Amino acid sequence: MPPKDPINWMLSDAIETLARAERLHQRFLNLQPLTGKREPCWEPPIDVIETDDEILILIALPGVDPDDVEALLDKGALVISGRRTLPAELRNARILRLELPQGRFERRIPLPTGRYTITRFAAHGCVGLRLGKSS
Repeated sequence: MPPKDPINWMLSDAIETLARAERLHQRFLNLQPLTGKREPCWEPPIDVIETDDEILILIALPGVDPDDVEALLDKGALVISGRRTLPAELRNARILRLELPQGRFERRIPLPTGRYTITRFAAHGCVGLRLGKSS
């Protein structure tokens, strides 16, 4: 069997990379209205856990400071939004693989009827939101 032709191998690898990027794009990209304009954004994966006293939300946002995540209560839902960007020291680096989504994100989570106080924290690569239940 002859060795692989390097040009065909590189082309095949490039096509596979583009296909993978397109799949990620379709999975995470979602157009949301924003003040009359449409800006691309993606939805981070979340875990939502409820106890008698609070609702705990863990959002997979590695490298994002919890203080940079906006959390608003809007019409019975929690709207989480912000932006995930490459750290400045990596912006001129050669990217070998980029699978974690970058750019604007937004996630809308329906909540049970009630009043909540929101606090933020970081835990194991996630941004955490603690929604304390108020009576």
